[in-house]
Amino acid sequence: QVQLVESGGGSVQAGGSLRLSCAVSAFPASGLCMGWFRRPLGSEHDERGVAAIDSGGGTRYATSVKGRFTISRDNARNTLYLQMDSLKPEDTGMYVCAAVVSGWCSLASHSYTDWGQGTQVTVSS
Repeated sequence: QVQLVESGGGSVQAGGSLRLSCAVSAFPASGLCMGWFRRPLGSEHDERGVAAIDSGGGTRYATSVKGRFTISRDNARNTLYLQMDSLKPEDTGMYVCAAVVSGWCSLASHSYTDWGQGTQVTVSS
């Protein structure tokens, strides 16, 4: 229904920061529930919910990233962001953004209908 394209991944040392972006096309970002999911290295379909944000700006975070990651959206630019600070090696994985038309968001992957291809994040010790 909508197309999502991630960018901003890379390789960093533990304690470093990255900012991921997800551009939304073919449909306005406003009115969508959007989330970031992590696919562990070597996994094909086992996405883990990292953070989600609804159309009104309400957010939800996985316990493992709370206080370190911040999800936000710029509706005027149709872009979703994930600011990742104090990165740890266990944060390594393919980060994928997803969207679904909904009034509120969850971290359950099966709730989302449209998925990007992902951007790789590697955190070294």
